[in-house]
Amino acid sequence: MADWTLRFSLEGRKALITGASKGIGAEIAAVFADAGADIVAVGRDEADLAATAAAVRGHGRECLTLIGDLADAETPGRIAAEAQAAWGTIDILVNNAGVARIAPALELTAEDWDLSMAVNVRAPFLLSRALAPAMIAQRSGKIVNISSQTGVIALDDHAAYASSKGALNALTKSLMAEWARHNIQVNAICPTVVLTPMGKEVWGEEDKSRPMIEATPLRRFGEPVEIADCALYLASPASDLVNGALIMIEGGYSSL
Repeated sequence: MADWTLRFSLEGRKALITGASKGIGAEIAAVFADAGADIVAVGRDEADLAATAAAVRGHGRECLTLIGDLADAETPGRIAAEAQAAWGTIDILVNNAGVARIAPALELTAEDWDLSMAVNVRAPFLLSRALAPAMIAQRSGKIVNISSQTGVIALDDHAAYASSKGALNALTKSLMAEWARHNIQVNAICPTVVLTPMGKEVWGEEDKSRPMIEATPLRRFGEPVEIADCALYLASPASDLVNGALIMIEGGYSSL
């Protein structure tokens, strides 16, 4: 394709985005809609999902909102079934929903650990498994996992979160190995702290954020649109040769 706008276009595609009610997920939904995709927005908060849907429709695209708690093992399958019943094949899956239980390892509970694994790893696996057969049948599909730099590098107080994101990175590569032959691309984005409501809650105190910012060559945290733009690349035809990649968006932190 000679026209770069066509290479980055999502015209005619249907994208399911989890954690779409706010933060990175809501931004991805808006960016994808602007690029031409219809959106299935998944989240727990009906009012926030309505705001995401309004933003999507403001770009002239359709938006189906589905309520569900991905910590429940039955929810991913139900969400996938409802999305496919409404719209048929989902062309793009963005596993963005996540939880962060940040505490010293000695203070983490079994419940913290289990919730982190359920939402950050199990749900992406179950959704991917549910939606992949239709992608395989049409010989095309994009799965984008929103991971974290802590899945690659170490940070204090992140044992459960980092372990779950490291597992998500391993899952990304494993699914790629199985499904690349069917022309499905599975990739992960590993951001630094992103200034979403969750990011601000965890990193809002200057005494905590300053050392992290000073250890980052770019000397700042990320904005949701920067992650959404990378997700757009990975969801578009422009990235068809990119598979099993862990893309670090962290201002150079892991390069030092």
